[in-house]
Amino acid sequence: MKSHLHTLGYRFLTRTLTGADNGESHLPGLTRRGFLVATASLSSCSMLSSDKNEPALTATTPTGPADPVKTPSNRAYRTPPVQGPVPRNPDMNLRADFSKSAGVTFTRVPVAGKYIALTFDDGPHPQNTPRLLDILRARNVKATFYVIGRSVDLYPGVVRRTVAEGHEIGNHTYTHRLLSKLGDAEVRQEMARTRDAIARAAGVQPRTMRPPYGGLLQRQRELVHAEFNYPTILWSVDPLDWKRPGPSVVTSRILSNTTAGGIVLAHDLHSQTVDAMPATIDGLLRQGYRFVTVSQLLAMKVETATAQAAVETPGQ
Repeated sequence: MKSHLHTLGYRFLTRTLTGADNGESHLPGLTRRGFLVATASLSSCSMLSSDKNEPALTATTPTGPADPVKTPSNRAYRTPPVQGPVPRNPDMNLRADFSKSAGVTFTRVPVAGKYIALTFDDGPHPQNTPRLLDILRARNVKATFYVIGRSVDLYPGVVRRTVAEGHEIGNHTYTHRLLSKLGDAEVRQEMARTRDAIARAAGVQPRTMRPPYGGLLQRQRELVHAEFNYPTILWSVDPLDWKRPGPSVVTSRILSNTTAGGIVLAHDLHSQTVDAMPATIDGLLRQGYRFVTVSQLLAMKVETATAQAAVETPGQ
């Protein structure tokens, strides 16, 4: 049932548009401005009034309108398990003792074969990281996790499980600040606090580092390499998963841009990234890639020409 305001308003509009009296000469006509105001008001009013056969848009209580209904977030979401067998990364007994002279900075590594390193930044996360570890374990994939020190202190058990399942832990600073804007003393503190947090949580020492946002001056990279023995690890594949484009987009970008010796960047901080990993890893395995940790990738570094020839040789 229409409200009295609704009915009266349309009588105003009808007289204004048609110029007809219709026995309503007592109603004034509307100016152009008044017409626009009345139209907007009627639109609002029509949203509040509804047909008796339509559900009400707002609930009411004896004391007035009720609070709007809120849909709670589904915190129990889990990626549906893959039906049937999944491809598995082969068992490999590979050395990880790379030489300090191998280099100061890496975006990729020349290797003899279709080896790649899958890396995850900004964890550990109390829900996403364990779910990711389940996905990796099912496929026998070992990855490298560049962890934030303060999160390590919050979730040491997640780091212990990560190490126990054969993954590598890297240093991603304690507070995730842009290192290129910090002085040398602050850079040292970021490295040392994270190193100590990892040691407390899992009894291991990180062997490489990744600067937040990739921001580290060349002079700072050399300082970190000289004092902590950490090469700076950047990446060759960036799916921009931090923008949350959706799991299928993350998968497509990684599958399209990965090549032998590549270092793939991802973030276990984001649930969409974890959702993308089953299809991503399975796709890379079917393309013939084999997953290793960053230290293992560095340890198998060869001269560029040798690596290219090995990758192009059939049967590799």
